[in-house]
Amino acid sequence: MKWQPQARRLAHEVVRPESRWHAAVANVPRHQFVPRWWEQDGDVWTLRIGPDEPEAWLKAAYSDQTLVTRVDACHADNASANDVVAGGTPTSSSTLPSLVVRMYRHAMIADSDQVLVTTGTGYGTALACVRLGGGNVTSVDVDEHLVKLAEDRLTLFGESPRMTVCDVTGPLPGEYDRIVSTVSVRPVPVSWLQALRPGGRFVTTLAGTGLILTADKTADGGAVGRIEWDRAGFMRTRHGDDYDHPADDVWKGAADEEGAATFTSRYPLLYPPDAWDVMSMLELKLPGIEYRRAQDGDTRTVWLLYPDGSWARATATGFLDSPVVHESGPRQLWSELDRIRNRLNRDGALPVYGARVTITPDGLTTLTRGSWTTTL
Repeated sequence: MKWQPQARRLAHEVVRPESRWHAAVANVPRHQFVPRWWEQDGDVWTLRIGPDEPEAWLKAAYSDQTLVTRVDACHADNASANDVVAGGTPTSSSTLPSLVVRMYRHAMIADSDQVLVTTGTGYGTALACVRLGGGNVTSVDVDEHLVKLAEDRLTLFGESPRMTVCDVTGPLPGEYDRIVSTVSVRPVPVSWLQALRPGGRFVTTLAGTGLILTADKTADGGAVGRIEWDRAGFMRTRHGDDYDHPADDVWKGAADEEGAATFTSRYPLLYPPDAWDVMSMLELKLPGIEYRRAQDGDTRTVWLLYPDGSWARATATGFLDSPVVHESGPRQLWSELDRIRNRLNRDGALPVYGARVTITPDGLTTLTRGSWTTTL
């Protein structure tokens, strides 16, 4: 299979030729790390098997896109040819190459740095190995199956980084100059601060947001940094075989019941994940909201579900009409969303991007920009 021209083309698309990451992207056979993946069509995930469709395999592997390799607890590598998953949640993937490189660049990695990365398919680990040498790379994942597959594929590729099964939010297997997490966290794990060497840096995203956090360790064992003027979305860390779904019970009432309060919003209907800055502000205030949506002809409905039993349902006909909102529970979810949109209307921007971040040695994380501040 002639993958090298495809890898070189991908490298030219995602990173400049003078970058030290260019050679890594151009020389890593991404298709070998993603021989099978799940492809979504509506609410259904269908298995794609690379060796059965060589042209489609090359096209997918060497496109700058994320390839989902696990839905709920269903590994693509273990699935049968005709398997489908209805309505599942992605739980592992091969991140789009440009984003992996961006996260590494945010880390400001030097040639001699000892770096801890998260595993997934092993593709990002392979890029780090080509750039730094396998002896400088440790790769971790909570999923033993993924770690074993990635280790085997890295060995075939000729790289032998340290591979460890562990929860990245818990104790880490060593000390590092850089930690690059391509899964999202909240709060910042104290173990990262403990595992970083003096002056070390970590890069991650905050769970439920599009916010990239970079921070450098300080002499007191804490860290200071900022929310980058960039954005990324990663799956949350999971601590077992699958994610918990605490909002499922909330859905029973939210689907079609009358709310304790009913009103008409002043703004057109918004699905928050389509507006990352708005979603990020909402998530910082109310972490753990689950979003759902549906469309029937011109009628669109968006739900916000919260683990404490709070919910909101907003329905609008047409794209310019303001939605009728029902909300119930101890938290006024849609009203909070409207307050954030009021601020955006008033100020023309939201304060999340570019915010200064301070982290205490016990992990307490505070974001500040101008007069705005929030503590995770």
